[in-house]
Amino acid sequence: MKIGILGTGGMAAALGGAWTVAGHEVVIGGRSQGRAEQTARRIGAAGHGSLVDAAGHGDAVLVAVPAAEAPQLVGSLAGSLAGRTVMDCTNSLVPTSDGLMLNTGGTTSVARQLAGAAPGAHVVKVFNLCHVSIWTLRPPTFEGVPLAVPYCADHAEAAAATETLISSIGCTPAPCGGLARAAYLEAAAALAIGLWWAGQQPRTAFPLPAEAPPR
Repeated sequence: MKIGILGTGGMAAALGGAWTVAGHEVVIGGRSQGRAEQTARRIGAAGHGSLVDAAGHGDAVLVAVPAAEAPQLVGSLAGSLAGRTVMDCTNSLVPTSDGLMLNTGGTTSVARQLAGAAPGAHVVKVFNLCHVSIWTLRPPTFEGVPLAVPYCADHAEAAAATETLISSIGCTPAPCGGLARAAYLEAAAALAIGLWWAGQQPRTAFPLPAEAPPR
């Protein structure tokens, strides 16, 4: 699959690298051509260029820029993104005295904002729950179980493309409904990251139903 990546930072390199290893054709796009070239060379991507180049490259586009910048950027590229699967891995989080909070207020999501900025794009909320280091694992497997990757999508073809990209790096797709539920994924990230920062393990709060005693 052809994948354009908007951004040159950690998530762009980690996911782009995983997809490159899986055999996908990745193009890194950035405001700085030097950084785009550096990231592309580091992960063995097929190429690099401007943000416009990456937006128009292929079947799917990953938005890997700061959440505060994402809606305006996607809006400026709306024409190039029309009809494409646009994957939003951002988290709009701010530290407060009460812990991490959502800049969106929890009533909407960054994914919804991107969909509003580029109405012709097929936005998917995905890849936002794990630390960047997890995506560098080949594959991300824990206690013998592949990592589950939740996602929210309104468009069937975009959901299918996202599942292909999740499966190709050794993970298990976990559909969580449409974009109306994307705010829940973003809130889950705030909760999980807050627990990690406090030295806790979020997964211990979710035992398997099969492990409960019989009634």
